Amino acid sequence: MTTKGINHLGLTVRDLEQTTAFFTDLLGWTLLGRDDSYPRTTVSDGHCRFTLWQVDQSRPMTDFNRRTNIGLHHVALEVATKEDLFEMADKVRAWPGIVMEFEPEPLAGGPRMHMMFAEPGGNRVEIIWPAGQ
Repeated sequence: MTTKGINHLGLTVRDLEQTTAFFTDLLGWTLLGRDDSYPRTTVSDGHCRFTLWQVDQSRPMTDFNRRTNIGLHHVALEVATKEDLFEMADKVRAWPGIVMEFEPEPLAGGPRMHMMFAEPGGNRVEIIWPAGQ
């Protein structure tokens, strides 16, 4: 018996509405579900599915630090072309609440390229163009 891949990825976010809008409005993902009693939303690009959970705002929040926290380092999403990567960078850069870590640049000497940023909910996201690999 073995696993068959990721069913979904669950991310706790600072602001559920902001992060859901980031995925649906900027990235073009589909909103699959919403449960306001939990609260959470589920979004998908047709290949992968994320469940976004609202952090408990009645308690102190701690931002993720990739160097000191155990857990998710980042999530990497793939685009089909180099042009898509640069188009995505323009959209991401203009989106409210985004913290750019670095703009599109060669990955491990190229030709692959990637960029890294924190989405409005605080999670690190990498967009990668695999250059046909």
